[in-house]
Amino acid sequence: MCAAVSAGGGRAAARRLGRARGTAGVSQVHSTAGLPRRSRRRKSIAIAYESGQGDGAEQGTSEPQRPRWEPRDWRQQLEHIREMRRSRDAPVDEMGVERCYDSSAPPQVMRYQVLLSLMLSSQTKDQVTSAAMLRLRQHGLTVDSILQMDDATLGQIIYPVGFWRNKVKYIKQTTAILKEKYGGDIPRTVEELVQLPGVGPKMAHLAMNIAWDSVSGIAVDTHVHRITNRLKWVKKETRHPEETRVALEDWLPRDLWREINWLLVGFGQQTCLPVNPRCNECLNQDICPAAKRQ
Repeated sequence: MCAAVSAGGGRAAARRLGRARGTAGVSQVHSTAGLPRRSRRRKSIAIAYESGQGDGAEQGTSEPQRPRWEPRDWRQQLEHIREMRRSRDAPVDEMGVERCYDSSAPPQVMRYQVLLSLMLSSQTKDQVTSAAMLRLRQHGLTVDSILQMDDATLGQIIYPVGFWRNKVKYIKQTTAILKEKYGGDIPRTVEELVQLPGVGPKMAHLAMNIAWDSVSGIAVDTHVHRITNRLKWVKKETRHPEETRVALEDWLPRDLWREINWLLVGFGQQTCLPVNPRCNECLNQDICPAAKRQ
């Protein structure tokens, strides 16, 4: 269902794609316009992905910091998943986004191909996405070639990816924006990426990782969402992937953000299945809150 980047291969692949690094920063501004003067209080504004937030580093801060919440047994669970993923033989390892672009193409073209493969991957198995990308590349997969291609031809090429009709529309719209606004390249920030038609947060964070070698956040797809809820890696059960991303980034060490998507996607494809998970084959059977023990 998802295309992801491998922990080891992602770094090398990203260096081929470009030198520029980008980070995503999202700030929320609270307006006090129109309020009585006495009610105007300074509020603490959290800025995502910036270092030094909430660490008590500001001068004059003497309040003791509360212990950071961590899930029970998460380090042992993580090591077990790494062990189970050691063979790297899941669909994501062989046909994920990292395998879909033309590594001999110019960096700008490779970045465009990464973005398109991510757009195609939504609600689509890696095998289907990989095959569609191969057919597109055989027709010359560049910004100009897609703009010159009629919708019917594009639809025939990418079929049977999930929601292919909508994706034809999104690909054409996004490609036109890239041509006009970014000179044929892809944006360097999450904020700009998610403004593109058909590009969601998961795709944006993976694009930043693979295309720009920048860890802007955790890419949460259905596998990551399902597994982290089963393992109780979130304080409270989350209903949507974006909720899960925020919950994970609140405690998971940042040096694991790049690895976690690839790791859990493959684990979800092979062992922790959506229906009838193979708990009897899982090394976490005895320490997983959701395990079906026999």
